[in-house]
Amino acid sequence: MKKLVILPVAIALLAFIIPMKKKIKIFLAGDSTIAIKESKSYPETGWGMPLVHFWDSSVTIVNRAKNGRSTKTFLSEGLWKSIYDEAGEGDYVFIQFGHNDESVEKKERYATPDTFKMNLNKMIAETREKKAIPVLITPVSRRKFDSTGKAVETHRVYSQLTREVADAQKVILIDLDKKSRDLYQQYGKENSKLFFLQLKPGEHPNYPDGKEDNTHFNELGARLIAQLVLADIRILIPDLAERIVKPKAK
Repeated sequence: MKKLVILPVAIALLAFIIPMKKKIKIFLAGDSTIAIKESKSYPETGWGMPLVHFWDSSVTIVNRAKNGRSTKTFLSEGLWKSIYDEAGEGDYVFIQFGHNDESVEKKERYATPDTFKMNLNKMIAETREKKAIPVLITPVSRRKFDSTGKAVETHRVYSQLTREVADAQKVILIDLDKKSRDLYQQYGKENSKLFFLQLKPGEHPNYPDGKEDNTHFNELGARLIAQLVLADIRILIPDLAERIVKPKAK
């Protein structure tokens, strides 16, 4: 009988000794390179999709990224407001734009450099207003190599603008443009195709005519990009890194 009484008391004491982690959310604001894809688009995969699998039960990933969005349309369509309304103290907001902001020919998306910086500053200020933590991410690189086999920059202007805002606002920066480009360089011009939506005619029913896409990832590419983000989180955001799933003991 005494053992039955002692057991719940011991459990209660442990609850005080080992406090439960506060549940938090990581919001993802961005474009098609991050977004959740419909089944009709597979094997296209946004890097935000595999990111959900790296965390313990105290973390929820809220992926609000959408295809074709720039800072301009993310704000005007209310996608940013949906994050602002839900975010709370201790949450994180990961912000990656540039792909569509730089599309001068698509007037509904295009944001001038000044507008781009203004929009990022707005997102940072409003994230902090909710006592959440903003994290800026340079736009993930497209796959492009020069004649010598060197992976070249594809977002030179907007990546630099993102770095400037991060520096001015003292915001954590994940330089995914550089890190993804280094990844492509590591694997080379041909092998890096394995990360992208590159399909021959008849290879996949969703793309009967084939696909040669150097912007959007397949499942492998998305996972590798998510791992790059995770690697920087381990270095730059130790409080968040504590919530990464620990490997199981063998």
